[in-house]
Amino acid sequence: MAQVRTEPAKSSGRKASKEVRRAQLIEATIDSIAKRGYASTTMADVADGAGLSRGIVNFHFESKENLLAETLMYMAAFYRQNWETALAKGGADPAKALWKVVRADFDRKVCNRRIIAAWSGLRAEARSRPAYQRICGEHDDAFRTVLTDLFTSLVKDGKYSANAEKLALVMESLLEGMWLQILMGRENMTRQRAHACAIEFLVTMFPKHFTSDGPIVMGK
Repeated sequence: MAQVRTEPAKSSGRKASKEVRRAQLIEATIDSIAKRGYASTTMADVADGAGLSRGIVNFHFESKENLLAETLMYMAAFYRQNWETALAKGGADPAKALWKVVRADFDRKVCNRRIIAAWSGLRAEARSRPAYQRICGEHDDAFRTVLTDLFTSLVKDGKYSANAEKLALVMESLLEGMWLQILMGRENMTRQRAHACAIEFLVTMFPKHFTSDGPIVMGK
């Protein structure tokens, strides 16, 4: 997977690579959507935000539609890279893996108002844009599959009376809902409080596997 960043790329001057220029423009697009919204973001805003000429934007993306679609793909790749890294760190233990995946969802690098505002603005357009639907669908399907697999293992291991697929859907919705709460600033929602709510769900559904402090080592 291509490496992605969530802060403006550094320019190396006139000889900056095509990849660096594109990353600069995409980061500027994220900034603009977060600040102005999807509809009000223009190619000129992006060029000015990146400190580049408007001709450079047209050279790399040709149209606003291409720029926004690639920005969505860029953000989806960044988000996926984040949870895949967390999943790998969890190892073969599904409880540890799930704990790390959920915690990663509230990591500052993915869970901040800039990223959430831009992500929400782009996703809101998916209903009327097939290309966005495909990108968002692939993102959602991959994440839901991982959650379902982890929940399936926990349900089987703990002999819980629960439907893993439904629980995965609830967890996915819970995480997305917490992000929106953070964005809207409702009830003084913070990343820490949102994370605690997600952990409470895990503790309630899988008491043999989790406490509020972390995964329980089975067999002890």
